[in-house]
Amino acid sequence: MNNYTQALNILNKAKIKISDELINSSESLNRVNSKNIYSNVNLPATNNSSFDGFAIKASDTSSLSRKNTKLFKILDNIAAGDKPVLKKIKKFHTIGINTGAILPKDMDAIVPIEQVVFLPNKLNPKFIKIDKKIKKFQNVRLKGQDFKKNDLILSKGEIIESKHIMALKALGIIKIKVKKIPNILYFSSGNEVSNLKKLPNWKVKNSNRDYIKAIQKDFLFNFKDGGILKDKDEFVFEKKIKKMINSKTDLIITSGAVSAGRFDFIPRVVKKFKLSHFLKNVAIRPGKPVLFAKIKNKKKAIFGLPGNPISAAACFRFFVYPYLRNSLGVKNEKPVKAILKKTFVKKSKFTHFTKSKIHTTKNGKLETEVLKGQESFKIHSLINSNIWTVFPSGKSKFKKNHIVDCFFPNHPNKIF
Repeated sequence: MNNYTQALNILNKAKIKISDELINSSESLNRVNSKNIYSNVNLPATNNSSFDGFAIKASDTSSLSRKNTKLFKILDNIAAGDKPVLKKIKKFHTIGINTGAILPKDMDAIVPIEQVVFLPNKLNPKFIKIDKKIKKFQNVRLKGQDFKKNDLILSKGEIIESKHIMALKALGIIKIKVKKIPNILYFSSGNEVSNLKKLPNWKVKNSNRDYIKAIQKDFLFNFKDGGILKDKDEFVFEKKIKKMINSKTDLIITSGAVSAGRFDFIPRVVKKFKLSHFLKNVAIRPGKPVLFAKIKNKKKAIFGLPGNPISAAACFRFFVYPYLRNSLGVKNEKPVKAILKKTFVKKSKFTHFTKSKIHTTKNGKLETEVLKGQESFKIHSLINSNIWTVFPSGKSKFKKNHIVDCFFPNHPNKIF
């Protein structure tokens, strides 16, 4: 039986290739960028004002002081979006300017409106009085001060966030190349699983399906419900895989029927196909019976998740999602590091994914607490949790204050 690290190595070697597509940058939220994007312009495009005030030539103030003041004649006012003033302005003249407006020719400093003394008065301003030396480029946003031409904006393999869209739009980058969204075909399995509203005691709600469907936008995939495979549907499932091989589906995910029971037919059906990689049973808790298979010479793969809800959630988070990231060319997630609140003991050979609660202590440190109710059928403790705490194999006892790795359950960890 493979340990978790060995299992991930198998997944990494068996990644599928996801194609690219060209889309509008404004519609790229949560997509994976396919190639490095560089600025093709300077931002700002040219020098402009960072304050409402008056534009001057700084050299005109080089000898000014409180004892040696000078009146600057007001010529005009320019607003953001106005055509730049290209004619040369005479010495000791000024132009009113609004935030974002382009500086007139040869002018290179701004006196903020709050610091201006008007003459003869504020209601009838003809001049402004300056009584100190003004530095060149004071209160000026310089050309290229934010982005210079050819600056790297977005790296290949980055997941695009709203902040990236702001930059792309500001730079006029309309079309970008991103990875297509992987398509997942999902099957529940078992005679006991039902979508009916009212159920007898011997049936269970199809909760695993709705859980995975609910997280599709945060975890980079499109979800399609394939229905429920009954205990007698072994040949039906075989036909579904054959159809999937020639479709736009990238992954099949099943929930249940992967263990060693009489009706656990998923493994034997999958083994009927030519596979380049196969994985069954991993030394983890919960989710030991997890299955993975890569169809040989095809960009298709299959995951068989256990049927218990917490096992299915954990195996999706720590097997399917890392596989999707790798196939999309996204860098591995970085764990959130936290202090363990209480000592945790487990079997040495198993990796444990535990439902936990993370919080900030009074002295500003992150602390995680493993919750009671770690059984794979208990959803109540999942509701009370906000993090998965991971305890790797090779060690049985993790003492209080030990630094552990944590992963958010409903969205990827951010790289800070």
